[in-house]
Amino acid sequence: IFVVASGLGCVRCTRGVFRRFHACAPLKLNRFLFDRQEVHFQKSENSSIPVPHATVTLSKDDYRTQHAAKILGLRNGESIRAGIVSTEERPGETTDDATIEWIPEPPVKKTEVLKNGHPPGPLKIHLYNLTSVESGSPLAMDHQIPVSLILALPRPLQLGRILPMISQLGVDQLILTSAEKCPKEYFGSHLFRKPEVLREKLIEGLCQAGDVRLPKVHVAKNLRYWLADELDTLFPRESYARLVAHPKRKDDLKEPLRMRQVEFPTTHNPRIVLAVGPEGGWAEPEELDLFGRLGFQQITLGTRTLRTDCAVVSLLSLAHEVCYERNSEQFLTTN
Repeated sequence: IFVVASGLGCVRCTRGVFRRFHACAPLKLNRFLFDRQEVHFQKSENSSIPVPHATVTLSKDDYRTQHAAKILGLRNGESIRAGIVSTEERPGETTDDATIEWIPEPPVKKTEVLKNGHPPGPLKIHLYNLTSVESGSPLAMDHQIPVSLILALPRPLQLGRILPMISQLGVDQLILTSAEKCPKEYFGSHLFRKPEVLREKLIEGLCQAGDVRLPKVHVAKNLRYWLADELDTLFPRESYARLVAHPKRKDDLKEPLRMRQVEFPTTHNPRIVLAVGPEGGWAEPEELDLFGRLGFQQITLGTRTLRTDCAVVSLLSLAHEVCYERNSEQFLTTN
């Protein structure tokens, strides 16, 4: 632990976490997220008396309460970033002006984290200045994420690790599908038997990223049927650059594209739907030809065969960067 004096007050560092005394700057370590049904919205009968837009009370054993106490060591009145996760009916909301309040349980009397790091009781969070991601929040400029992912199912344990990575990087639509090299038993995973577990994995990534836009998940047990029935509805050719990722072969007659070389059907609001296969790649030539007939451009990261988690993170990062560059070019052209 070390303490530094500054013109803004004392700053203490504990386990790498800096906290300023006599100040209320948000601790921007991540974002506390809540489902809408957890939130109690309030109204003030007297408009001259400020009240929080909403409050949330978490139990002592809730993982967010434990995180606030054991990891962040929050004290009464300190500010955090918070948000309400989006649903199909309503967009998400965010605030950087949430404050916390400890509610001690007997025999505890003090409203502070215990010496052993445990919370003194339930945690109440006051949500001020909630703003929709579609208007006014820092996420409003790109409230619709431009990248969607079609992912051939990896092993269930690996999928559990990948889901938070996917939501951290951000996807609009997530299609979990089959492939010739994917065993059918993967669809029997607990992640599909208990959808709430899959959702928790995605929210874990959102908390890390500070986002509230939950990917819309579709499960397609038959890839061919899904491509025939749903592809054009979700990802019309005139709006999306359709991409299929596959390792480069030394005997390829045609050089596969790199991400920056992809062609977009429109210069306005560029979007990408990206298909990533199993670790052995898509079946050659059947599945690759199927994607090709549907207007998918084949792209590659090189000749190396990558693990699914490595490939997904790399490709999503590049896809977001390309969309950003095309948007920037369009902005400069029109202005």
